[in-house]
Amino acid sequence: MREDIQSLIEQMTLEEKAGLCSGLDFWHTKGIGRLGIPSLMLTDGPHGLRKQSSSPDHLGLSDSVPATCFPSAAGLANSWDRGLIERIGQALGTECRAEDVSILLGPGANIKRSPLCGRNFEYFSEDPYLSSEMAAHHIMGVQSQGVGASLKHLAANNQEHRRMTVDAVVDERTLREIYLASFEGAVKKAQPWTIMCAYNRLNGEYCSEHDRLLSGILRREWGYEGFVVSDWGAVNDRVKGLSAGMELEMPANDGKGDLSIIRAVRSGELPEAVLDQAVLRLLTVILKAASPPGPAPLFDKEAHHLLARQAAAESMVLLKNEEGILPLRREGSIAVIGELAVKPRYQGGGSSHIRPTRLDDIYEELKRTAGESCELMYAQGYHLHTDDPDPLLLDEAVKAAASSDVAVLFAGLPDRYESEGYDRTHLNIPCNQVRLIETLSQVQPNLVVVLTNGAPVEMPWIANVKGVLEAYLGGQGLGGAIADLLFGEVNPSGKLAETFPMRLENNPSHLNFPGEGDRAEYKEGLFVGYRYYDAMKIEPLFPFGYGLSYTSFDYTGIKLDKSEMEDTDTVQVRVSVRNSGSRTGKEIIQLYVRDRESRVTRPDKELKGFAKVKLRPGEEQTVTFTLGKRAFAYYSVDLKDWHVETGEFDILIGMSSRDIVLSERLVVRSAVAVNRIVTRNTALADVLDQPGAEPLIRELLQASPFAAIEAKDEASADMLAAFVKYMPLRSLTAFGSSITEDRLERLLLVLNGSNSESQDKEN
Repeated sequence: MREDIQSLIEQMTLEEKAGLCSGLDFWHTKGIGRLGIPSLMLTDGPHGLRKQSSSPDHLGLSDSVPATCFPSAAGLANSWDRGLIERIGQALGTECRAEDVSILLGPGANIKRSPLCGRNFEYFSEDPYLSSEMAAHHIMGVQSQGVGASLKHLAANNQEHRRMTVDAVVDERTLREIYLASFEGAVKKAQPWTIMCAYNRLNGEYCSEHDRLLSGILRREWGYEGFVVSDWGAVNDRVKGLSAGMELEMPANDGKGDLSIIRAVRSGELPEAVLDQAVLRLLTVILKAASPPGPAPLFDKEAHHLLARQAAAESMVLLKNEEGILPLRREGSIAVIGELAVKPRYQGGGSSHIRPTRLDDIYEELKRTAGESCELMYAQGYHLHTDDPDPLLLDEAVKAAASSDVAVLFAGLPDRYESEGYDRTHLNIPCNQVRLIETLSQVQPNLVVVLTNGAPVEMPWIANVKGVLEAYLGGQGLGGAIADLLFGEVNPSGKLAETFPMRLENNPSHLNFPGEGDRAEYKEGLFVGYRYYDAMKIEPLFPFGYGLSYTSFDYTGIKLDKSEMEDTDTVQVRVSVRNSGSRTGKEIIQLYVRDRESRVTRPDKELKGFAKVKLRPGEEQTVTFTLGKRAFAYYSVDLKDWHVETGEFDILIGMSSRDIVLSERLVVRSAVAVNRIVTRNTALADVLDQPGAEPLIRELLQASPFAAIEAKDEASADMLAAFVKYMPLRSLTAFGSSITEDRLERLLLVLNGSNSESQDKEN
């Protein structure tokens, strides 16, 4: 195929090659009829197909063709289910084929740095490993149908405020371990056909023209094979962008970008070989998309709706279930309260806004599932369009709740609270909803709250309710899913993919979000999400990985296939789990790794594996995790590579990040010895880490004046030891020492790996 593409490139004019690097219109690439090169259609995703037939826009303002609206990524990640995510991807790919769409713009793998980001509903997690796994399987599913995915938005696009101009200032280690790692795993595992670069700048350079990001890291380090497309309107300098590895500018640029490329080639500013390489990458994907595997598959709307309902049920998280208030009994009377019960918020706003093929009616689904022996009554309770309480609606809700056996209140964030384009400024739900919860709890002790929102909210009222079900934005099947969970048709199995803080001020980025002017400094560094709450020992409202079930699980054992390993090897970890309850359920086993002692700052623990298993009552299953070097490594800025420090690591098995139930210890030996340059100002403690340095330093210390000092007591001895440990090597020649400068210089030669003759002289 490569030879055929090269032949096409040789037949193309300079104008045709430049033109291929920009869109035909808002949603299509250019075709070249005389050479049989087709035009492709790209459309927004990622949790549904947003194909617009007219009045195209990138903000979800105009209508689109009907398509299945699956739960948004914020919810799907709570399923921790790779297979489910892949099946949804396959369904999305099928719908794209049915609508003649070649590339679906998604998934989004940006890290949830702050719960305030207005687009967090479209992203998976605060954790890069979980995010990358979800993204990879989403991509695999879509592309299995002969449709390309577009992983977005590379990189450090973690806020909506000033998103087109803001400079995300991130240190190298944080960038690698948190923000790029979320993309890296998905790129390496799934090879998306396209990657969308972000609007923002990264450390001073626009992502659309960031050579180190797009060519150095993405292509040379990660081995990316597809093409890079701009976010719509993200191009700053077209020629610089093309040189950096951004092949396709979208949307159409009225020929301005094309003309810039042509002029740059003709003037010699841009080598034509660079343009040819871009065209090669574009044509590789275009021709692949033009030759799908077989005829377009049938789009079964009913089957896809049932999948959306299942996905919603697997994605919702039971946060509280005091006195077993849930599942609800199918008898007596239930008050269903809240406008969100009849006007559900099932998706986020902006470019991912889907026109669903159908939409479950929550109240009707509750009635159907409850059955004829259970009486349901509805009260509106509040207005969605305002935050102000309505006394008449409040009174009506109080009467309904007081006269019922149980009250189920639907609350959450209205559309106007979170959307693409702007960030939230607080974590509150509307005050009329808070007032309603507080009032109802005084007249009805059996109160359950169902939340529909795209990101965490504060819950100052939680002590006053018995049950809380976090439904997130559950897509078109959310009504049936909520009914299934509330009445026990389905056992809750979702666990949080992000931390819920007690209050906004607890969030690690609070003092630095969204930044000042066009500069957002990521001063919290590595400590994003649970990494921060663990390090600061701050109790969150609900921790990362948390979720309740209607059954119980016992973790019965952990075994490693070795107690020591080289970092070039792998270790297998086997964990046994038993369903000790009375209902069939699914459990998410989470594996974290802790470096017990490190020279560099590291989080207390980090997620490095997970598995979801379904167990009948009394059934036990053993799951196996395989861990390699990356599970134990940090990114060394000095080595410009991932590095493992030789030492002990804890393998931790948890039901959440805060509920660790099993642990085992493992020794990992590094295959790379880090030999740092030793100078006169290097501290003794740092020198001792060098191979073979300890006997040389001990000999010098014995010749130094410090050897003759006798400590009077233990405190004095500790002070002397600390003083000597962290003093620079040059201090060995001071304080009347007999150690000469010449001897110190010879020591430096030895420590820095000089020749054997120098080493002989020193000895």
